[in-house]
Amino acid sequence: MAYRKLGKTSSHRRAMFRNLATSLLDKERITTTEPKAKELKSIADKMITLGKKGDLASRRRALAYLMDEDVVTKLYATLAPRYQDRQGGYTRIIKMEKRRGDAAQMVLIELV
Repeated sequence: MAYRKLGKTSSHRRAMFRNLATSLLDKERITTTEPKAKELKSIADKMITLGKKGDLASRRRALAYLMDEDVVTKLYATLAPRYQDRQGGYTRIIKMEKRRGDAAQMVLIELV
């Protein structure tokens, strides 16, 4: 299996990761559970790579995936130039305390 199902239907999972990716690129750091963060890492890296390409086709692909046009503008205007000389590895995952209700491992995922 190439990805985690996380106990959700495919449409729910897709919507959840679209929202998480949009929030991460907008705020540059978010708190979530460890399995979600590990899946989100590859999605965020792909979005930043699209931003580094800079052509119209990659911009439209980013617009189709991300939920907010302002985030796509930020991706192309500020984030892509920041990582222009970096070959991948744009995010870092930092473990935090376990969540109180169900003891799920919480992490902070942020852009490097």
